[in-house]
Amino acid sequence: MDRPEHLVLKDPEPRIHPTAELKACKLGRYASIGERVILREVTVGDFSYFERHAEAIYTTIGKFCSIAANSRINALEHPVERLTQHKISYRPNEYFRWLGVDQAFRDRRRAKAVSIGHDVWIGHGAVIMPAVVIGNGAIVGANSVVTRDVPAYAIVAGVPARQLRLRFSAETAARIERLAWWDWPVEKLATAVPDMQALPIEAFLDRWENGAA
Repeated sequence: MDRPEHLVLKDPEPRIHPTAELKACKLGRYASIGERVILREVTVGDFSYFERHAEAIYTTIGKFCSIAANSRINALEHPVERLTQHKISYRPNEYFRWLGVDQAFRDRRRAKAVSIGHDVWIGHGAVIMPAVVIGNGAIVGANSVVTRDVPAYAIVAGVPARQLRLRFSAETAARIERLAWWDWPVEKLATAVPDMQALPIEAFLDRWENGAA
């Protein structure tokens, strides 16, 4: 790619739709937050994006993740062991003066944060339950409910979600992990995109493990 850098790279500032609601979030370069997305205490890595009407709370998301519309990450629990599971017991401030948020219950929720690796695809309408860890390169099928950790490069689907298969062999997955392409400088990424499009995965790795430029 021989064009000047300023003609290749776009503005890296995150893009946030005006209808999105974010609170205490951290967004990486080129991150994109779509229409009516709601995020609370979420870290979003470089190039990751949320499509419309998605929600997440208490979550760390890696780079290059694709979060489809209507997905819910860290669907919060209710205090089922109490007299009532209704929010009147943990957010009474919404109904009564001088009764504050139950901080202990909020801390309990925060302690069950979700962690999503790099290059993860969360399908349309998927629900990720509290404390789940999803590995790099994984795929969560549409309308799945993920109740347990998902290995790297696994494809899971269903209610509850179960592993269908792995995207790559263990050897190929290990090579991708070593390559860690998600940490490349943006200039190198721009150069690699045509090979991402044209080369089989093994051929891409053969070329770029040797420092292609």
